Amino acid sequence: MKLLVAILNFRTTDLTIDCLRSLEPEVVRTPGIRVAVLENGSGQEDAFPRLQRAIAEHAWGAWAAVTASQANLGFTGGNNLLIRRALASDDPPEYVLLLNSDTRVEPRALGALVGHMDRTPAAGIAGSTLLSAEGEIQASPFRFGSIAAELDRGLRLGAVSRLLSRWAVVMPTPPAACAVDWVSGASMILRSTMLEEIGLLDEGLFTYFDDLDLCLRARRAGWETWFVPESRVIHLEGASSGIADHVKRRPAYWFEARRRFLLKNYGRAYAALADAAFIGGFAAWRVRRRLQGKPDVDPPHMLADAFHHSVFRAGFALNEVRRP
Repeated sequence: MKLLVAILNFRTTDLTIDCLRSLEPEVVRTPGIRVAVLENGSGQEDAFPRLQRAIAEHAWGAWAAVTASQANLGFTGGNNLLIRRALASDDPPEYVLLLNSDTRVEPRALGALVGHMDRTPAAGIAGSTLLSAEGEIQASPFRFGSIAAELDRGLRLGAVSRLLSRWAVVMPTPPAACAVDWVSGASMILRSTMLEEIGLLDEGLFTYFDDLDLCLRARRAGWETWFVPESRVIHLEGASSGIADHVKRRPAYWFEARRRFLLKNYGRAYAALADAAFIGGFAAWRVRRRLQGKPDVDPPHMLADAFHHSVFRAGFALNEVRRP
């Protein structure tokens, strides 16, 4: 098998079916692709039979299969279940593509990723250009974070942002393929030999910060991460998780994943400085927003939640994220 595409059904089965529909021409165009769908404890009673019916009715069974988990294993556990099964099969994949169910692949998106990996043996990971439904480019390639970036993320002051621009996590979208720090897990291809060396996704993160964690582990093991702009994927950001909705309170597991990532990869002192930088900057922003009459677009209770889940309140233990 050349490529395994792993898709997790989380919230809306219609999205997963639309994603499969967009994959059909890619599978025909690029030989050796198989698609594995996991009904990941979405709580929808009809989700698994609906996915089965869709695969049968559209004659996708030659390249797609669906399995079910009673429990929500998160992004990490769900993908690891599919990856382990594929790597242990009689025809293990050369590559694995993690693809969100709230995506639609554009023509030749998969072929561009596979072709780039074939041509770049040092690449362990590569990611796509992510587009909104209206065709606008979303943040795709990123820099690894820093204390300065955490301050800027909270403070949101133009002069400071310009001063700290070289450390900004979101980087300008490159016009050509290039090595970057990390790419979004919404559409991320992984080399199987790299996974065998560094391990699979950290299931202790559950969901969020897993793509960043994997790219950092790959970098530290000598593997490169690339951004491939020719691979274009429409991403209905947040549709599978709901986290992009600024009206909603950010879930506890997002903050817990962030804390685990920082402690695991950078240690206690760095995690404390990162928390202090964001909380201090964000508190200043909240005061300035009120004084200047700016609209409130932050998730509810963001400042209180950031402190509650920081190392100052939650401690320095390297805990696994609590399942919702």
